[in-house]
Amino acid sequence: MAVFTDLSETDCSRIATAYRIGRLTSVIGIADGDAETTFLFRSERGEFIVTLFESGADPFDLERAFRTMETLAAAGVPCPATYRTDAGAPTITVSGKLVAVVGFVPGSGASEITPGKCRALGCCAARIHQTLQRPARGAPDGLPKGAVHGALTRDNVFFLGEKVSGVINFRLRHDDVLIAELAQLLLHWTARMDGTLDGALASALLAGYGDVRPLSEVERQALPAFIMATTATSFAQDHRIADLEASAQRAFAAAKACIEGMQP
Repeated sequence: MAVFTDLSETDCSRIATAYRIGRLTSVIGIADGDAETTFLFRSERGEFIVTLFESGADPFDLERAFRTMETLAAAGVPCPATYRTDAGAPTITVSGKLVAVVGFVPGSGASEITPGKCRALGCCAARIHQTLQRPARGAPDGLPKGAVHGALTRDNVFFLGEKVSGVINFRLRHDDVLIAELAQLLLHWTARMDGTLDGALASALLAGYGDVRPLSEVERQALPAFIMATTATSFAQDHRIADLEASAQRAFAAAKACIEGMQP
């Protein structure tokens, strides 16, 4: 953990009281993240994740993240339970930093990527998009827009076996073209170092997504280009400029092959 704020016994007691989580039995610092301090609070009522936001988080962003998790949980999407104060606020201030409390999510990150996990992830991403999408006209080009998670990386998705057991970190939630996030998922979870997609993993992820939210024909045609752009952006950010053009083209070809292999 790059930044760590110690909590005194008084601080811990104040947090437990504010969020009504019961008498504490242990407090453990979690060595994870580089911009937040995270603790596991254990009490008579269970296990809770307590986060201190070191970089000056915006209370509005945290309120929106809480509302998003509450909406998704009501729809059956696995995400942390939220805890609010008696006043209904998601945060309090301790040691000059905003504090938020959510429930502990079982499972662990994916140490091995499998087709089963990719299919479950695709299904979960589609449920998020479907649940948060508001009735609205699509973009002029016909590509549906709506709320997306914004960071469905391996750090933010937990699994129990082959099933998604929890999705965390909704602070980057924003509105976008839905297949833009699908392209990011394919790159992050199924791409090889040279930009090509692992066919079995990519097909499984797309199949899982389509089980919940079938892609329109316009989306199917546009997705390879989104993956090409996402790959180019990723390579540029990693300063792999020499490989950028060829890798982006390989990603486009691999995505097109996966799409053409799908049932419409």
